[in-house]
Amino acid sequence: MARQNVAEQFVDILVRAGVRRLYGVVGDSLNPVVDAIRRTAGIDWIHVRHEEAAAFAAGAEAQITGKLAACAGSCGPGNLHLINGLYDAHRSMAPVLALASHIPSSEIGLSYFQETHPDHLFRECSHYCEMISNPQQMPRLLQTAVQHAVGRGGVSVVTMPGDLASQAAPEKSIEHALVTSRPTVRPGDAEIDALVRLIDDANKVTLFCGSGTAGAHAEVMQFAERLKAPVGHALRGKEFIQYDNPYDVGMSGLLGYGAAYEATHECDLLILLGTDFPYNAFLPDDVKIAQVDVRPEHLGRRSTLDLAVWGDVRETLRCVIPRVRAKADRRFLDKMLKKHADALEGVVKAYTRKVEKHRPIHPEYVASVLDELADDDAVFTVDTGMCNVWAARYLTPNGRRRIIGSFSHGSMANALPQAIGAQFTDRDRQVVSLSGDGGFAMLMGDFLTLVQYDLPVKIVLFNNSSLGMVELEMLVAGMPSYGTANHNPDFAALARAAGAYGVRVEKPKQLAGALKDAFKHKGPALVDVVTDPNALSIPPKIKAEMVTGFALSASKIVLDGGVGRMLQMARSNLRNVPRP
Repeated sequence: MARQNVAEQFVDILVRAGVRRLYGVVGDSLNPVVDAIRRTAGIDWIHVRHEEAAAFAAGAEAQITGKLAACAGSCGPGNLHLINGLYDAHRSMAPVLALASHIPSSEIGLSYFQETHPDHLFRECSHYCEMISNPQQMPRLLQTAVQHAVGRGGVSVVTMPGDLASQAAPEKSIEHALVTSRPTVRPGDAEIDALVRLIDDANKVTLFCGSGTAGAHAEVMQFAERLKAPVGHALRGKEFIQYDNPYDVGMSGLLGYGAAYEATHECDLLILLGTDFPYNAFLPDDVKIAQVDVRPEHLGRRSTLDLAVWGDVRETLRCVIPRVRAKADRRFLDKMLKKHADALEGVVKAYTRKVEKHRPIHPEYVASVLDELADDDAVFTVDTGMCNVWAARYLTPNGRRRIIGSFSHGSMANALPQAIGAQFTDRDRQVVSLSGDGGFAMLMGDFLTLVQYDLPVKIVLFNNSSLGMVELEMLVAGMPSYGTANHNPDFAALARAAGAYGVRVEKPKQLAGALKDAFKHKGPALVDVVTDPNALSIPPKIKAEMVTGFALSASKIVLDGGVGRMLQMARSNLRNVPRP
């Protein structure tokens, strides 16, 4: 039997670690690895058109499956293109291993053609970033990289010179046991005791939930019932906590709605559950705060804590719920539920007046119709910018749907490549990309990846011919919008020219039929919807100093654009409030 080379051994270890695809663009320094994949069962090479798309796709796959995913870039410019998608995966705690191929080992440090230093470049967006310098080192180094990505939740980067990949692997290589899943983390008894005391001493408790509540919906609901606590959430917590939630008071932050802001500021004790919500201007500074998080570095970095609890949300609540005293007084909860319903009654009118006749089409209407027609287990990928607004306000979670975006990193152009990774995990599951025209155009080349692999992704393009969120930021800052206009083609015609299904929608009455037809189509489809660029209603008292990057930080209510089916849920919850 022929002796393995390093590339073949590398690929074998990836397969044993559960990697089923390696996304990337081929190149000379990567050729030995790609050839090894060609000859190895259980793993496929996914040829994208831009390495940034490869990293976004791997990150989305990891978020959908919870398992290790992988991407690769050839030496120099090739692997540099990975960096934006890797930042996103890392900040989303998605376990991703990136192979950054390198120039010939004999030329490193001599300003060789395409030379960069990936073992330095990727350190800020990874838990582990090292270079393989000899064949004997590779198995242990790759194992360490896998365990960092899986165990800590995030990115590991392995740099490997192309010439080393072709060398013979050690004759008697050791098959290391690999860590491919994360353990649960239970807080210590002292922290649990302290949290119980803090809760028992408080009269009014609010829960604010992030993505760390994934898998803990039942425990959070039981906890809220025991404490009679309103439950708010950050954007990344929406899909995990909003559904089947009789304690829901909405979302806080730039895209916030409902009574989440009031509930977090009018309580005696605010408990942050699995959230690294970045906008501290929306968090109170005059109430007691406890935070529960599996990542200790998250504890206290957004607000001053009275108690920090290191542990999984689910395991922590399982320990705490039986020990806290049940609260009987639900006046605070009922007050917040009423405020929430009243707030939604006010904003829902923003898009309901003659919306089916409005041209250009209201983007809120598009999101609302999409929410109604999409499958109950659909995966939505969402571009940064105004598509975040429509996803936050109109996509209705149910415990089966997934909503993925660049919610922590905030990159443009994420939705299309994330849809690629999501669709590869299950070709029969509906995957819908909510793309803005700016984001879609930025990585439009990877629409061809959908066609090449016949991936049945459905792209709903919110085409307002502008960078809408940037325009909003400029206007709020008192600047005339400048450099935000897009001169767009007929995107549907481009889709058809590429060999996909494409339809352009300019009238509201055409929308539902166009979406239904696209969803029925077996392959990739694009629905180019011409939307109103002036769809936002901006409160008159926002001042320029309130603008901090993406957040309009000092405002409680920033956008006024409807809330979709959330109003019906709020009304239902309000009807369940006991009457005296």
